[in-house]
Amino acid sequence: MIGEAAADGREVFKPLVELTAEERRQVVTLPPDIGRLKRVRHLVLYGSNLVRIPPEIGAMESLEEFSPYTSYRLHWFPYELTRCPNLRSSTVSTRAVYGNYKTRLPFPALQKSAFEPDAVRACSVCAGPLPPSGPAQVWISSRVATDVLPLLVNACSRACVDALPEPAEHHVATPHRGGPTVVQPRAR
Repeated sequence: MIGEAAADGREVFKPLVELTAEERRQVVTLPPDIGRLKRVRHLVLYGSNLVRIPPEIGAMESLEEFSPYTSYRLHWFPYELTRCPNLRSSTVSTRAVYGNYKTRLPFPALQKSAFEPDAVRACSVCAGPLPPSGPAQVWISSRVATDVLPLLVNACSRACVDALPEPAEHHVATPHRGGPTVVQPRAR
């Protein structure tokens, strides 16, 4: 489907509507070639069973609207989503995400390269190569379009972690590694 959408230059991509209910339940991540969709302005993943969005989503240079609403298994997003320069609108089920300001779901502890490091090919911050030892992973809560989202950063160096923007107000004030010792602001 991605190949067809890239070839025909469509601006709205709704891959799940073309699948049966059983097929939709089996889709837990998008393929890395999602980044080929250079002309897509609206990505609709409504009601998906996704648990992960690949970092290649950051290559969707025309993306203006991101709609994974009611995708309740999506608890975090790749930092690369911040690379979509035109992204202005998002519809995320924020009560399901880590660090949500109402429920404060805890961030899981990041062990060394805990979240599918084999799927990560470059630094989330500078796009440079990752060290052979693997990325330095941290969580950061940042505004992406119209939502504050928990973002997983795969950094090549401490300098790239230090270059991250200030986290969103009323969220954990610094990039962190998650786990039970992370103190989140009180739920609202």
